[in-house]
Amino acid sequence: MKVRRRTFLKLGAVAAGSATVAAVKPALASKGPELPADARGMLYDTTRCIGCKACVVACREANNLEPDTHLDGIHDAPIALDGGTKNIIKLYKEPPYRSFMKQQCMHCVDPACVSACMIGAFQKREYGAITWDGDLCIGCRYCQIACPFEIPKYEWFEANPKIVKCELCKDRPGDKKFVPACCEVCPREAVIWGTRDELLEEAKSRIRDNPGRYFEDRIYGETEGGGTQVLYLSHVPFGKLGLPDLDDQPIGALPRDLQHGIYKGFIAPTVLYAALGVTMLRNRGKQGEEDDHE
Repeated sequence: MKVRRRTFLKLGAVAAGSATVAAVKPALASKGPELPADARGMLYDTTRCIGCKACVVACREANNLEPDTHLDGIHDAPIALDGGTKNIIKLYKEPPYRSFMKQQCMHCVDPACVSACMIGAFQKREYGAITWDGDLCIGCRYCQIACPFEIPKYEWFEANPKIVKCELCKDRPGDKKFVPACCEVCPREAVIWGTRDELLEEAKSRIRDNPGRYFEDRIYGETEGGGTQVLYLSHVPFGKLGLPDLDDQPIGALPRDLQHGIYKGFIAPTVLYAALGVTMLRNRGKQGEEDDHE
């Protein structure tokens, strides 16, 4: 029995769609990860940062990253996070506002990158650090699309590219492991390291003890996107610093429900591979018929 191409494609699309919907429905009730008991993170205070970029240099040294000397071939001067920069200090200046901004992975409580990764290359580990495993990554870069903070970066010009982002210095030796280098070297304690509960208490204390210093008496990351382990205090609007306006819904929920639903049991991919196999067999049969007529 011959199957017309149009009919086959319709059947394949319907089957794949049905499998996807069926797989997604139960996943919509999926529960995200809970904050680890040992969760640690950073508190960055814009009112204390002087833009010295000691944290940027320390990050490079701790993670064996090459300096970005694209401007003059001499000075380390990255302009954004990329495949060779995990931590950066930016300057925001727009009268009447002026502020430095430290940007790195937010280490979300319910991370979108972890939820979007269908293979599990991204994981939430000790202290809640979000890490990347190159042995599992297939290079789909769904993590880049899912992250509302636009943090994961891809090594576009490498033969064996990696996904690059802050991992809280997880590979530092001995007792320095999981103690970020950036927090150790800041001369003004503009960025500090501690448990998330300690950092929240410290941030609330600074707001309470310094009325009028901060633009908003709130801590960015306390509830935004379900919460993050990197927290911010600022004397300028958070949006001006590039931090997205998020509600308190976990950012990992949607990609987890969609991605894991589609791939649950490999239902949809199985249908699509079957469709590809039938197409190949059909084309092979057609080619055989043409050869017989020659």
